[in-house]
Amino acid sequence: MRALIVTEHGPLEKLNYGEFPDPTPGKGEVLIDVHAASVNFPDLLVIGGSYQNLPPRPFVPGKDLAGVVAAVGEGVTRMKAGDRVVAQIEHGAFAERAVVREVLCFVMPAKMPFEEGAAMGLVYLTAHNALIERANFKAGETVLVTGAAGGVGLACVQLAKALGATVVAAVSSEEKARIAREAGADHVVRTDVADLRENFRKQVFDALNKTEGKRGVDLALENVGGDVFDASLRVLAWCGRLVIIGFAGGRIPEVKAGYLLVKNISLIGLQSSDYRERTPDVVRRAYEHLFALYERGKLKPRVMAAYPFKDYLKALHMVQDRKVLGKVVVMMRD
Repeated sequence: MRALIVTEHGPLEKLNYGEFPDPTPGKGEVLIDVHAASVNFPDLLVIGGSYQNLPPRPFVPGKDLAGVVAAVGEGVTRMKAGDRVVAQIEHGAFAERAVVREVLCFVMPAKMPFEEGAAMGLVYLTAHNALIERANFKAGETVLVTGAAGGVGLACVQLAKALGATVVAAVSSEEKARIAREAGADHVVRTDVADLRENFRKQVFDALNKTEGKRGVDLALENVGGDVFDASLRVLAWCGRLVIIGFAGGRIPEVKAGYLLVKNISLIGLQSSDYRERTPDVVRRAYEHLFALYERGKLKPRVMAAYPFKDYLKALHMVQDRKVLGKVVVMMRD
């Protein structure tokens, strides 16, 4: 089968595009003919060798896929050949075929295209885990989403809005502001401003004063880190929560514990991939919830571009160069 193969960690150009042995499903596993795989930032870390979990080489990277079940292994009961599915996998999605544990394979809504299925993988699961599992979100709360035009950010905006939040989207350009509004954000604030520490707080409070009063946000879903994290911490309401999702901005922030004490603030970490290995039932319930919202028209992944398999480098570089607004997908089959 055709696949992207990591034989040596390093820049994207070290990836090999060639033949790799077809996988065979074992007990409790499903063989999938992959039609689409989405590109996530962790994929670049895996390829470069800086991710926390690295398989032995050679291996096929990729964590999100959508396709058709080709065969099932012993003991599989929920899936059958011909089912259109999405799946979560630690690595192996950037290939024409992949083997996935049945518990991490989910039948797609009938009208969902493969590219949307792939794009609704890790980012929407991350948003769901952030809101439901980690932050214990309640309808009516005010939610700040940073990096709101990226894959995880847009998923957070859409899901929070679908669940009844007032959503404040933080972005760094007018184009990103437009996309965040289209995704359902009630208010948009900018991070590409001078004196972010004070300006950000003023923007948020000015926006919420129209509806919520000057009490700040109940919950922040923070994807950026650095100065944006610092500014987000200052706009939390008393007893507010901040979920740490990632550090797309580069700098990993540090926090003085006294500030948390004074405002009764909770800082909450999220490593979404751990849910696949530790609590697959939580992942299953999340997908059932997400797909139900999709079928009701409440969620729709924004696929910015879908590249043919041979153009994989273009797709990967789009993510590496931070040019993606939404998701980029690689299509494995013509």
